[in-house]
Amino acid sequence: MSGKNGPEITRLGSMRDVQRFQEHLQSLQLSIPCDRELVHGEESPLARPLLRGGLKIGNRIAIHPMEGWDGTADGNPSDSTIRRWQRFGRSGAKLIWGGEAVAVRNEGRANPNQLVMAEHTLKGLARLREVLIEEHRQTTGSDEGLLVGLQLTHSGRYSRPRQRLEPRILYRHPILDKRLGLPPDYPVLSDEEVAGIIEDFHRAGRMAQELGFDFVDVKHCHGYLGHEFLSAHTREGRYGGSFANRTRFLREVTAGIRSAAPGLLIGVRLSAFDMVPFRPDPDRSSPGKLGPGVPEPHEQCIPYRWGFGVNPQDPTQADLAEPVRFLSLLEELDIRLVNLTAGSPYYNPHIQRPALYPPSDGYQPPEDPLAGVARQMEMVRELKQRFPELMVVGSAYTYLQDFLPHVAQAALREGRVDSVGLGRMVLSYPAVLWDVIAGQTIQHKLVCRTFSDCTTAPRNGLPSGCYPLDSYYKASEAAEQLKAVKAKRRA
Repeated sequence: MSGKNGPEITRLGSMRDVQRFQEHLQSLQLSIPCDRELVHGEESPLARPLLRGGLKIGNRIAIHPMEGWDGTADGNPSDSTIRRWQRFGRSGAKLIWGGEAVAVRNEGRANPNQLVMAEHTLKGLARLREVLIEEHRQTTGSDEGLLVGLQLTHSGRYSRPRQRLEPRILYRHPILDKRLGLPPDYPVLSDEEVAGIIEDFHRAGRMAQELGFDFVDVKHCHGYLGHEFLSAHTREGRYGGSFANRTRFLREVTAGIRSAAPGLLIGVRLSAFDMVPFRPDPDRSSPGKLGPGVPEPHEQCIPYRWGFGVNPQDPTQADLAEPVRFLSLLEELDIRLVNLTAGSPYYNPHIQRPALYPPSDGYQPPEDPLAGVARQMEMVRELKQRFPELMVVGSAYTYLQDFLPHVAQAALREGRVDSVGLGRMVLSYPAVLWDVIAGQTIQHKLVCRTFSDCTTAPRNGLPSGCYPLDSYYKASEAAEQLKAVKAKRRA
C-alpha cells in the first residue's frame, strides 16, 4: 500500500524466504533479531524451561489474554468461550497469561458479554480451566510446568456493561473526554468508589485461588482502569499526582489479595509506554477509506500530563523513566511475573498491535507495522536487561506472520525476553510455536495476516474470532453480519 493512504508497505505474506525477510529488515533499518534456521526438540530455545526463584514454567511459549466478547449476559462462559480455552491448551504453551479478562464487577465489564467473577459464574470459570488443562495434556503429554492465570480487570474509561459506553474515569482527559462525548461535568470516580473496586479485586483473587488458578494478573494496560491510574497526574487525592499515589491502587490490590489468598501468585500486564491518541488523517481520508493515523492536535497540552511512559514534551515519543520505577516497585512487592505491552487499542492501536489492515474504528498504518514490532521488542529488551530477575513476557509478535518463529527463537536465544507471548495469532493458529518444537512443518494457510476482523467484529457488537481463517467463525451467522457491516462502511 502507498500514496495518499500511507507509507509504502511490503506485504509479509508475499515473502516465503527468511533471507528475503532479513534483507527487508535491513532495508528498513530495524533491529529485529531473526534466525535463519529453526531448532526443533529439546534443544529449541522455545522448549527450554524457565526457572526463577523456585518457580518453573515448562517452556518459553505464553498465551496472552484473548477475550471473545462471547460470554453470556450474566458473565458466564458460552460454548465459544470454552472452545477458545481448549485452543489455548492446544497451543502447547506452558504459560497461560490470564486466559482472558474477567471483570471484578458487572459495571466494570468492557462489553455486555465479558466474563465476570461472581458466585454464579464460578462453575463456568472452573470449567474453562479444566478444559484448557485437558487439551494441554493431550497436546504435550503432561501438565508439568504449566502455569495458568486469570486476568482480573475493571474497564474504567471503556466500561460498557450494557450496549452503550458507561465510562468510569479517574480524571478529565483533554482529548479522550471529547472523543467519548463526555460533558464537562461528567463524574470522576471518588476515592471511596476506588476503595470499593479494590475490595472487588481482593474478592476476585480469593475466588481465583479457590478455582485452582496459579496466579492472577492485575491488569495495568491498554487504557483500562489499572493503566489509567498510572497516568493520573492531574487527579487529586490518594490515588493521583505523585508516583506513590498513582501506584497506590496496585499496592493496595496486591496486599489485599495476599491477605485473602495466601500463596496465590500475582502478575502484571503493563503498557510500558504510550503515546498521545491518534486519529485518521482527515486530509487523507475519503468516504469508505480511512486515512493514515496522525496524532491528535495536542499543542495546547504540553507538557503532556495524561500518559504513562510518555515524553511530556513530545508525547509521540516514549519515556521509560517511570516504567523503570514501576518495575522496581514490582520487585519490591515480590511480583515476578510481568507481561509487557504498549499503548491502547482504543486510541493508538498501531503501537499496541501492529497490523497492515485497520479495524473499523482505526486508521491506516502511519508507519510500516514492523516498526511497531521493533519498538516493542526494543522496549522489552531494555527493561529485561535492567531487571534480569523478573520473568518477562513480550508482545507484538503476530505481525511477523510466517517469520514469527524465526524471530521468537532469536529473541529467546539472545536473552531479550523470557517468554514469547501470542495474541491474535492464537485465534487462527494456536500451535504455531509448538509445531516448531515438535518438528512439524509450519501451516502457512493458518498464519494470521492481521486483517483485524477479530477487532472490527466486537467493535460492532459481534464475537471476536478469526473470521478469515477459522472455519468455526467463517461459517457462522456472525460472519455474514460482519460482511454487512464492512460493506456498509465501504459504501
